[in-house]
Amino acid sequence: MHIVGGGMAGSEAAWQAAEAGIPVVIHEMRPKVETFAHRTGDLAEMVCSNSFRSDDHEQNAVGLLHWEMLQAGGLVMRQAYTHRLPAGGALAVDRDAFSAGVTQVLRDHPNVSVSDEEITELPEDGQWIFATGPLTSSALGAAIARETGADALAFFDAIAPIVYFDSIDMDVAWLQSRYDKGETEEERKAYINCPMTKPQYEAFIDALLAADKTAFHEGETAGYFDGCLPIEVMAERGRETLRHGPMKPIGLTNSHKPEEKAYAVVQLRRDNALGTLYNIVGFQTKMKYGAQTEVFRMIPGLEEAKFARLGGIHRNTFLNSPTLLDAQMRLRSKPNIRFAGQITGVEGYVESSAMGLAAGRMAAAEILGRPLPEIPQDTAHGALIHHITGGAEAKTFQPMNVNFGLFRPVDGLKGGRRGRKDRYKAYTDRAKAEWTGWLATQEVPA
Repeated sequence: MHIVGGGMAGSEAAWQAAEAGIPVVIHEMRPKVETFAHRTGDLAEMVCSNSFRSDDHEQNAVGLLHWEMLQAGGLVMRQAYTHRLPAGGALAVDRDAFSAGVTQVLRDHPNVSVSDEEITELPEDGQWIFATGPLTSSALGAAIARETGADALAFFDAIAPIVYFDSIDMDVAWLQSRYDKGETEEERKAYINCPMTKPQYEAFIDALLAADKTAFHEGETAGYFDGCLPIEVMAERGRETLRHGPMKPIGLTNSHKPEEKAYAVVQLRRDNALGTLYNIVGFQTKMKYGAQTEVFRMIPGLEEAKFARLGGIHRNTFLNSPTLLDAQMRLRSKPNIRFAGQITGVEGYVESSAMGLAAGRMAAAEILGRPLPEIPQDTAHGALIHHITGGAEAKTFQPMNVNFGLFRPVDGLKGGRRGRKDRYKAYTDRAKAEWTGWLATQEVPA
């Protein structure tokens, strides 16, 4: 089996197939061919956030995906838990240690080899999985467009900046997870919080709106995915937008001035195990580098901030999967080719890894001649696959995170906000039973 792309989806697909006994070649063009966003040649490199988001597998669809992948012996989730950092109720990791761990496990596997060859065409034969992610090379993107007869859809994905901890003024900022969430003291203090008064917030918004932004190249359009909007785009939608988004002050009490309620709060989340790096949560941006340092140093506590990485922006391509892929995630016009990960129109590390897990198992079963039962639609994996391969409206298809809105209703449960807790628990209970049953029909990797 050949897998093109060694990101989250490609790495997980390779692991699942290799564990099933299939020889796998991962074609990863980095570091031989570099991209704008990547820093290394490691597999499963985390480009944007270092978070896999909520780990609550009873009340959150993302947490349910975590659970399902762990039950299926998923490499990405195993490594995530191995390199976990305190992050309240979220699953955040030391990004470098995580990707190094995934790389080592795959390179050590007897059924896996890694090639730095750049694949620029769609092969006519053999079993292939294309998991090239948001930064699919221009040559391969052109080949996909020629084959599908449709232009690749695109939006722009933005990267949040990373700050050195020792440059943060902790006499102004304080450590606290929202609502003190977490089972340990370390979890309850997983975030650094920088408070703003109303005048400070207003001045910050003014500077943000006036700052120099990255210009788009001719022919490019800015069709952002709402789950990853640059902060300046959010600010353009209304001056209060950020205060009700990544800068919301609810659930936080300033330990230096507990009697004062902040008008807005900027949060930073630990980015490595040493605790020397913190990323600014939700602060994806397309401001120019000089403007970023000026604007971000207006944040109380970050006046002397030193940046390990500034924010950036890159093009993100994805297929109109409902029209192009079958239920086995195969390209209808070339069924020897499957797609997985963000290029299929899922959004996020977790969702990309999950689609890699599914594609890897599907392709391995086909090679082995062992029919693989359809992944149940009422699981988190099944809900996503159903959405991208036919459940979504093709005319308005956009990248999608996993969410309970993709799940079929459970009969007899109350709707609305009041019934949400019971409804979500019913979704996850049903999904776990269905997923466990599906895994029982095949050999689960040890």
